[in-house]
Order: sequence, then C-alpha cells, then structure tokens
Amino acid sequence: MSTEPPPPPDEDPFRKQPPPPGQGGGSPYGGEPSPGDGSPYGAAPPPYGGGDPYGGGPYATDPLAGMPPLADSGKRVLARIIDMVLVVIVVWLLTWGFGVNEYDMDADRIQYGKSFGQSLIALLLYVGYDVFMTSRSGQTLGKRWLHLRVANLDNGSTPSVQTNLVRALVLWVPFAFCCACIWTAVTGGWSFFDKPYKQGLHDKAAKTVVVSTG
Repeated sequence: MSTEPPPPPDEDPFRKQPPPPGQGGGSPYGGEPSPGDGSPYGAAPPPYGGGDPYGGGPYATDPLAGMPPLADSGKRVLARIIDMVLVVIVVWLLTWGFGVNEYDMDADRIQYGKSFGQSLIALLLYVGYDVFMTSRSGQTLGKRWLHLRVANLDNGSTPSVQTNLVRALVLWVPFAFCCACIWTAVTGGWSFFDKPYKQGLHDKAAKTVVVSTG
C-alpha cells in the first residue's frame, strides 16, 4: 500500500503554475524577459500569479503569463447565446406552467402586473445557472461545448461562488429588469474592444477573464 499522502482536496488543476527554474514569466505578447529574476532597484520580485490584477505599477507581472490564450470574442457571444436559449426554454416552461405571462390582454387594457414575476423567475434562473456551473468548473454548457472557461485574472483558478455571483448579477440584473437588448449588446460587444484582457463589463467587476481550453 502506498504511503504517499493524497493531494489537497481543494487543489484547482487550472491554477497557474510557476515557470520552471531559471525561466522568467515572460510576456504572452512576445516581449523578451529582462536579464535576471530580480528588480534593478534591489526589491524582491512579486510572487508568481499574485497581486491585484488592476494594481498596475511599472514592474507588475503580467497576469496572463502561464494562462491559456484568451477566448475569441465571437465564440464568447455564441456560447452566451446557447446559454440564453437553454435558460429561456426553462423560463417559458415555468411561466407557462404557473400562468405567469409577460402581459394579460382584455377588451379594454393591457395589464403588466405579472411581468415582474416573469422577470424575477428569469433572473433567478440565469444567476443560479451561471453561478452553479462556473463555480464548479468555470464553464457553463455553452462554454463547455465551445471549449471556453472563466478564470480568475490573478491566478487562473476557477472563480469562487462569491466572484461568480458578482459576475452574474452585473450581467443579468439589467438584462432581466430594464434593458435586455441594449445591455446584451453592450456586455456582449465590450470584449471585442477591451484591451488587453478582452473582458466584458461583468468580467471587470469580478476580475475574471475567459480563456480557451482547446
């Protein structure tokens, strides 16, 4: 029987690993690492994958070093559309089953009293789906099928429940209650223009990125 201790149960296989000894982190954009591992001013270099990803600084390490390539924005949009279709089907079935419609029409007026109920059901399902799936593996079904994954920007690990909740609320609260079409276009299109991390607004709020897994 082997006497080797088992690996830690909470170890994340996607967490970034330090570079091999003697190799600097380098830049994913092709830049040459500076000679030596230390600072020219004598300060110790920051730990690999540590620090606030938005902290900046002239000697900050690149948080993308050691990560898979950033996901294509077009594939991100397609994955989100797949997820939306899946959740919309469930929302429609639930609202139909419970008689909660977007509006009820009679001979004199259109009543919108039940629209809030449908929006609330949609919000709970969208947020619950996103948080549950991405907290487990960093992937919703749409992302899994298109080989994408959500990762913490600072260390590449799978985001926590709290991080995913922030990400999901920023994405889905405006969508469910006020400006679905506009907000979908803004959040879906933001990563096409964001530099250097291709983040959506919800990624910026949660300090996450979406990377390719294959």
